[in-house]
Amino acid sequence: MIRLYHGSTVNIERVDLAKSKPNKDFGKAFYLSDNYEQAMEMAQFKAEFAETEPVVNVFEFDETLLKQLPFKRFDDYSEEWAHFVYEHRSEPNGRTLHDYDIVYGPIANDRIGAQITRYRQGYISFDEFTRRIQYIKGITFQYAFCTQRAINQLIKI
Repeated sequence: MIRLYHGSTVNIERVDLAKSKPNKDFGKAFYLSDNYEQAMEMAQFKAEFAETEPVVNVFEFDETLLKQLPFKRFDDYSEEWAHFVYEHRSEPNGRTLHDYDIVYGPIANDRIGAQITRYRQGYISFDEFTRRIQYIKGITFQYAFCTQRAINQLIKI
């Protein structure tokens, strides 16, 4: 079992995928980290914005299930990862553009919107786009639980 964390401003007893925002790195999904500090940082950011208290929700997941569920893994920043992120962040209708239950990979820089604009307008190459969307604080990974089937495998702690 692996322990995963979700930074928020509320205690989440039941994950509702409908509440997830579209146009995130790997599409509309429930995002978690195996790094508590990263989840707490996200919770603090959300809490400051909402003028409330941060909450880190803790879940367990049997990672052997990754062999049974449709799963996509990005082990590092790459052109493939950048295209995947670009397509999901740019999708005009907010649709998820893949059939994976779970996607694992690096978190993109929070300022990705400006980089998408620069790339679309031809100011930077795709290689430069890939470099610029890398997380400023160093590589940090995320799990995106993209389907209810995947979410059903999470055990709230």
